[in-house]
Amino acid sequence: MKKEKLEFFKKLLLKRKEEILKEVLETKKGLTEKGEPLPDALDQATRESDLAFELRLRDREQKLLKKIEKALKKIENGTYGICEVCGSEIDEKRLMARPEATLCIDCKRAQERIEKIKGE
Repeated sequence: MKKEKLEFFKKLLLKRKEEILKEVLETKKGLTEKGEPLPDALDQATRESDLAFELRLRDREQKLLKKIEKALKKIENGTYGICEVCGSEIDEKRLMARPEATLCIDCKRAQERIEKIKGE
């Protein structure tokens, strides 16, 4: 992949990383701030449900951060954009949609079929 494209994807990955970290800080801030007690049990349950949902989102984002870090390392070592399974180049359109992608679309589809069969 050309140097200009690598720089583009590096900037894109760093921007996504920054956005995620900003959201994590906002969530952390929200967790540490004490809200006033809610007299209504339904309101309290809604607040707790919202919090659980927010924490699940942050967990997913932590996994995405790891993938972003892996992609940034691949840019540095010259293996970015190469499928980890078959060794072919990952299509640029795929990288635009998922710059942290490590599999070409064919290998990703095969992986998803296997996961579906296994029930994962």
